[in-house]
Amino acid sequence: MDIQIAKPFIRAVNDVLGTMAMITPTAGTPYVKKDHVAKGDVSGIIGLTGAANGTLSVTFTKTCAVAVVKNMLGGDIQDLLSDVKDGVGELTNMISGQARKWLAESGTVLQSSTPTVVMGANHSISHLAKSPIMAVPFTTEYGDFTIEISLE
Repeated sequence: MDIQIAKPFIRAVNDVLGTMAMITPTAGTPYVKKDHVAKGDVSGIIGLTGAANGTLSVTFTKTCAVAVVKNMLGGDIQDLLSDVKDGVGELTNMISGQARKWLAESGTVLQSSTPTVVMGANHSISHLAKSPIMAVPFTTEYGDFTIEISLE
């Protein structure tokens, strides 16, 4: 997979988290992921179709997910499990939407499915595409998260 395809997703992560959660993440070095084990505790996964087919996932550590969702909701979490699940799903949807908007400007038009959220330590993410999985780790003051992109 071309590293250029990751750039709109990295930009979208920074834009969405900055706007929705007032958090400035720092991207690490992208790498090709060799397994399916999530690098965190809560993953939002969304299917992508169109000019390319595949998936985007956003996986947060538990502490990072809670902090991001608290910031999104103004610090008021009523039901920790439900609110974190909904918040991670919504963030995944917004990151996908923002990245797809920028990709469309360069001629790569993608549509997305409804995101799915998976929770629990050591859960697996099964990307549908057979192409390599590009992972980009991020750090924040609240913990870490990783995005994974697999498109063919």
